[in-house]
Amino acid sequence: MTAVSDNETIDPLEMEKLGQRVGCDHLEKRLAFEKRQNQKAFWTHGKLFHLENSFVAQKMMALFFRALALHERGARNASSLVIRENEFFLPDLPNAFDGFRILHLSDLHVDMVPSGVEILTNRLQEIDYDICVMTGDYRGKTYGPIDHTISLISHIKENLHGQVFAVLGNHDSIGMVPFMERMDIDVLLNESVLFKKEGQTLFIGGIDDAHYFQAHDIEASLKGCPSGIPKILLSHTPEVYRQAAQLGYDVFLCGHTHGGQICLPGGIPLTLESRCPRHMGSGAWQHEGMSGYTNVGSGTSIINLRFNCPPEIAIHTLRKSGTVSGHQ
Repeated sequence: MTAVSDNETIDPLEMEKLGQRVGCDHLEKRLAFEKRQNQKAFWTHGKLFHLENSFVAQKMMALFFRALALHERGARNASSLVIRENEFFLPDLPNAFDGFRILHLSDLHVDMVPSGVEILTNRLQEIDYDICVMTGDYRGKTYGPIDHTISLISHIKENLHGQVFAVLGNHDSIGMVPFMERMDIDVLLNESVLFKKEGQTLFIGGIDDAHYFQAHDIEASLKGCPSGIPKILLSHTPEVYRQAAQLGYDVFLCGHTHGGQICLPGGIPLTLESRCPRHMGSGAWQHEGMSGYTNVGSGTSIINLRFNCPPEIAIHTLRKSGTVSGHQ
């Protein structure tokens, strides 16, 4: 068995299948990176540590907001999950997909606050949608066991209907993939699917994490894409928006930024932890001919507080013809 955490393993046959899908070099590089991350959890990519992994940093932040008498308010904000509606207007959209609704979940960080999973599943009962997509960061820390995370994801999946497509984020282990796929969640690792409805087709591509692992391959995700049909890309981070637009994607769905999570009045983020224009940090945006949406996430990172940036579930409705307003 191949270890992927302190108490979870992947069967060698499943590892072999993963290697065939993503390429042995990709798999070995990612697993080696994860192993180093597990052994030295407080060093990453030129930084001394990830705040997500530091109990001391989390405690200090909590004390800071308590001293300002803001902790209780921030915690209430973090539990106030909103449902945001968004529309994408696509000239080449097949008639069968006009009005097609995509449930978009991101940055669940399910193990941060287990009660957040119940809040999420309760809100899901209110929503009508055709398929669900999830754009990464399922756990709170960036290392360690995955069994608790997998259990909570399973509970969420039980409350979803229709097909579910997902990609991994910078907090996620590739070892999660076999467990998620046993739940009938299709994890796209620089891969794609052709989604059929009434004999017509929608292309959905998904890339591995581009922020931390830099394991993305957008060109590979387009392999076998027929011409003349709308193409939707699932990415954890918005950082690769230029390449996605250049390669012809029409819609770009992502998360990662949390919208800043702790923002100034007006939703102005203090930091996005992402190499992208600030207007791409949350909500709808546009670059060249590609329309995008950055989900601020239903969960929280580092500390379970939010200010001027409520957690969200996004619903994207595909519409035929027209253009989406947004920043260039």
